[in-house]
Amino acid sequence: MSEPDTALRVLIADDHPAMRDGLARAIAQESNMTVVGMVADGVEAVNQFTALRPDVVLMDLQMPRRNGLQAIAEIRAICADACLVVLTSFAGDARVSRALELGAASYILKTSRTETIVATLRSACNGRTVLGADVSHDLEQHRGMEPLSSREVSVLRLVAAGRHNRSIGEELNISEQTVKSRIKNILAKLNAHDRSHAVALAMKRGFLDPWNGSAGTAATTER
Repeated sequence: MSEPDTALRVLIADDHPAMRDGLARAIAQESNMTVVGMVADGVEAVNQFTALRPDVVLMDLQMPRRNGLQAIAEIRAICADACLVVLTSFAGDARVSRALELGAASYILKTSRTETIVATLRSACNGRTVLGADVSHDLEQHRGMEPLSSREVSVLRLVAAGRHNRSIGEELNISEQTVKSRIKNILAKLNAHDRSHAVALAMKRGFLDPWNGSAGTAATTER
């Protein structure tokens, strides 16, 4: 963290040039903040963090080559004290929870006012966690609900790809009855009416994002 009389050094990671430029202009107007770098993907976010060692990284989630959550995990592996603030268009309790688990200090949406973004950067560097109002609402709305397991996510990802139960079982080396059982559990956990509804809810909440462990992996034998 910077000393009080030193400008807070910010690295911006976002794949939209207009967003990067707008954030950079807003930060440049602050007397004790400066942008030391801007990158457009997760790979460069990790590389530039290593090279520049900024005080805080303002991190988008959906970026090419490597997403924001993967970049957060890599940066925290490089520096356990790294300060990272997620700025994204997507809430979703599973997505938010995972970002915080990986080490994000705060999580706010791109609909936030500029002054809120700047204040969040300061707060994060001072050790305070800031969650946007919509983000907090998402977490509270699903508080106490059992999350999908990695095996259930594996099944649901194949459901989202249009696969039928027998095909899913063959892909995952499990019985068709096991597939049916997992889909039943998925519907119950998500309070979904049917398979399509379950996919839509899981996508909104972030369960089908690339960060989820076994989701999208090739066939593995389950016992």
